[in-house]
Amino acid sequence: MTTSAEPLLDPKNDFVFKKLFVESLPLLSDLINAIRHPEPPIEVVEILNPRIEPDELLGKYIILDLLARDAQGHFYNMEMQVRRRLDWSARSAYYLAKVLTDQLQSGDAYSELKPVIGIHLLDFELFAEPKQALWCFELRDRVRPDICLGRELQLNIIELPKADQLGMAAGDLAAGVAYFKHWREEATMNQITYPPVQQALAHLKALRACQKISCTT
Repeated sequence: MTTSAEPLLDPKNDFVFKKLFVESLPLLSDLINAIRHPEPPIEVVEILNPRIEPDELLGKYIILDLLARDAQGHFYNMEMQVRRRLDWSARSAYYLAKVLTDQLQSGDAYSELKPVIGIHLLDFELFAEPKQALWCFELRDRVRPDICLGRELQLNIIELPKADQLGMAAGDLAAGVAYFKHWREEATMNQITYPPVQQALAHLKALRACQKISCTT
């Protein structure tokens, strides 16, 4: 456990997850690129929903944890899901479809649509397959999965507990998994030299300091 006087905030918390990446677009780009490797690296240039509104927290509105756009205009729906829901797959597909359809107004050409990519981090095991924790779903033919219909929709899923148990190969993604699963363990975190993870830990400490100041003022 961390030896700090005050505990760090859980990076899997919706508010902390969103605030961390809203305040550091390079960190968000690094996470997306690590999960989507070997896809060409992207650079996030804009967060389209940087705030969490009170009515979103209290009402039954669609809440995208994070909706980002890269330099090519592609959209990224970032989500951290801690609890398993029976309607999870339907809800995820609905979120992605809504981002796609919201791009066009009446009369707009379909050729103007930009790809929508989901990056969903799950703190539970979604599939029974014990040897795979990273998944990428696209519109592909059942008999010829090498044939892709298009790139309009893509959903990337990483099962964090399984990825941690499998001890995924060392690298950017392994460091990211360790960050979300072992953020309390100072000794483990100190062994990770990957700069984005160390930057993310620094953000957690800064958020903790801000919360402490807010509580005492």
